[in-house]
Amino acid sequence: MTPVEVQIESRNGAQAPSGWCCPECGALTERGEWRARSCVCPACGHHARIGARDRIAQLADPGSFSEEWSHLRTLDPLQFVDLEAYPERTRTAQAATGLTEAIVAGRARIENVACVLAVMDFGFMGGSMGSVVGERFFRAAEAAVADRVPLVAVCSSGGARMQEGVLSLMQMAKTTLAVDMLNETRTPYVAVLVDPCTGGVVASFATLADICVAEPGARLYFSGPRVIKETTREELPDGFSSAERNMALGHLDAVVPRAELRGRLASYLRLLKGGARDDESGQVGDAWWGATDVGRRVVGETRRAALRARRRVGGARRLVEKAARRAQEMVSPPGGEPQ
Repeated sequence: MTPVEVQIESRNGAQAPSGWCCPECGALTERGEWRARSCVCPACGHHARIGARDRIAQLADPGSFSEEWSHLRTLDPLQFVDLEAYPERTRTAQAATGLTEAIVAGRARIENVACVLAVMDFGFMGGSMGSVVGERFFRAAEAAVADRVPLVAVCSSGGARMQEGVLSLMQMAKTTLAVDMLNETRTPYVAVLVDPCTGGVVASFATLADICVAEPGARLYFSGPRVIKETTREELPDGFSSAERNMALGHLDAVVPRAELRGRLASYLRLLKGGARDDESGQVGDAWWGATDVGRRVVGETRRAALRARRRVGGARRLVEKAARRAQEMVSPPGGEPQ
């Protein structure tokens, strides 16, 4: 649900301070207090949606986040047009959010634990996953392996981006290969699922982490409740798709309130590193990587795993291009007569 800003004007014309109205309980909260509480309603605990920049400010140590791969920009390979052209939709989303794409990624520290942090923003075209989102996540995974630090991903998405067609669906395979690379090199990966997380994202990298947590009340599903209800013609249980129900069914490791999320993530990262803390040089202790020969072997596997993953993605892309050319030939062959 979208936060609502309310301004109340008295009869004598004086305007009261603006506030935030909770979409769940209707309680009005001073905007400063609401932000001080990490954009959580003090009356009912509703967790409002926040942008990627605000999320990074809440999680990363002050001044520690360094954005990477922002030069990767969206193209329009299908020249897709619905009510408006795809490039125009992208420019509108960029102007509204101040972001270049639906994911922001870079190097950061969480309670002095070095990591690579990737945060999705639902405000950018519904957080939909297109080619750039998949590539940025893949590069974030590569950086985590190369730097020997954990990867933390905050996932909020409506699924694959329809304007990129099959190319957006390919990102499910691409991001899954990125997680395989993390697994092969024993690089820790923690995913935070926030409202909403659906479709191709929840069906790929969002739920493949070593530890998966979610915020209270987050809606997590592949297909929407209405679609499932109409397909099965059955009533759905109370709380269907909520984080709490996913937790009860074993799909999550924990449901963590936003105010506790930063500290909990730092604890998870230390746990996955074998309990070691970073020293002043920023290098990871031996407790995570084990003996020196194991560390050298992991570094060697890093590049090989990345090359294998890129070859698979490249091969799939060539198949798609070949199929597109063949389809074009069938519609308009050289002779001018359709087959």
